[in-house]
Amino acid sequence: MFSQRDPSTRKSGSGNIFIKNLDKEIDHKALHDTFAQFGRILSCKIATDAQGQSKGYGFVQFESDEAANEAIEKVNGMSIADKTVFVGHFVKRQERDREVTVKFSNVFVKNLDEEVDDDQLREMFSKFGAITSCIVMRDDEGKSKCFGFVNFEEPESAHQAVEEMDNSEHHGKTLTVCRAQKKAEREAALRSKFEQERKERMEKMQGVNLYLKNLDDTVDDEKIREMFKEFGTITSCKVMRDPQGNSRGSGFVAFSSPEEATRAVTEMNGKMIGNKPLYVALAQRKEERRARLLQQFVARQGPGMPGMPMY
Repeated sequence: MFSQRDPSTRKSGSGNIFIKNLDKEIDHKALHDTFAQFGRILSCKIATDAQGQSKGYGFVQFESDEAANEAIEKVNGMSIADKTVFVGHFVKRQERDREVTVKFSNVFVKNLDEEVDDDQLREMFSKFGAITSCIVMRDDEGKSKCFGFVNFEEPESAHQAVEEMDNSEHHGKTLTVCRAQKKAEREAALRSKFEQERKERMEKMQGVNLYLKNLDDTVDDEKIREMFKEFGTITSCKVMRDPQGNSRGSGFVAFSSPEEATRAVTEMNGKMIGNKPLYVALAQRKEERRARLLQQFVARQGPGMPGMPMY
């Protein structure tokens, strides 16, 4: 473990990041070497159990917040030792607990029946406590948008309303009842959801999507499908082209299983297609390629690399 001697600096939390989903073989030094490119490291630790085995997560504290932010931006979502890692700002337990118990008084209600008006919405929620405002949202023609807001006088009333009314049945419809979020919060949640879905799609493609290089100019999508169909079920294939429609000499082919893709790599990599030897390998995201190159660079340099302080 690498550690700053001054405990006040470490405990400040400044520049501190949290890394999870680490391969169990990643140790303190490997973690340090991976992140040292972003700035001076004050402390670096892999969490371990009683037997000294990695728990799959760790912490790195940089001298500056700028270095921490850059590390998060560049490494979060990358593949390290074939595992996609999460990197984010470290949040103390007390702060996490406060986030869980955040207070609110404004409640969002969705999937209302078209006939429900302001008075009926108030009646539905009045049993939970004093209501300061209540509205069903309507369009320009006065037609219900089937959602609304109920603002309580006390946060406890709002919490109870969400607890008891969410997923409840009303007029044959299942209600969604939750804390009303500001526009910025909703947008952030949607971005997070989109990013998670994107990562899930990418993870599903891992091991089944192949990158092809050194393709002859005459090879098109159908030719790729014909070349690779003997190895299994092809879910997609594509030759990459420039804006003028000319082949870039590269492409992709995806199979339904990693076994099929592996067989295709074994049989087709280096095979002469026309007058060119075909290059076939598992496709990697740009971030994964960058992370792999970084690991290879660090491995070649070894300990004591200039610009990498050791503690």
